[in-house]
Amino acid sequence: VRVVESGGCLVQSGGSLRLSCAASGFTMDWYAMAWFRQPPGKEREFVGAIKWNGATTFYASSVKGRFTISRDNDKNTVALQMNSLKPEDTAVYYCASQRREYSYGSSFDEEYDYWGQGTQVTVSS
Repeated sequence: VRVVESGGCLVQSGGSLRLSCAASGFTMDWYAMAWFRQPPGKEREFVGAIKWNGATTFYASSVKGRFTISRDNDKNTVALQMNSLKPEDTAVYYCASQRREYSYGSSFDEEYDYWGQGTQVTVSS
C-alpha cells in the first residue's frame, strides 16, 4: 500500500496551490479520503474529507470556502485545491484513507489507516 502526496512548495500569501495524492495497493474508491496538516510546532489537524464516491465533502472551518477536495477514482487520485492561501496555512499536508469501507469521511485521524509521507506547503507573507 502506498499513499504519496505531491505538489507542496513555497507560495506567496493570497496565492493558490494544488496538492495531489496518489494511492496504490488498495481499492481507493471504496474509502473516504481526507487531508490533514501539521503546522510547525503544532498538532496534526483535519483539513477536509471526501466521501468514497466523491458525492460529498466537508472541511475545517479554517479552510472552508478556500480549499476544495476532489477525487478521480479511475486514476486513484485525490486533489486538494487551495486558494487565497494565508501564512497560517503553512504546514506539512498529509493524505489519508479512512479505515471503514463506503464511508463519508471523518475529522478524527484515528479513523484513517493509510497515510502518505506528507508534502510541505509554505506560505510567505
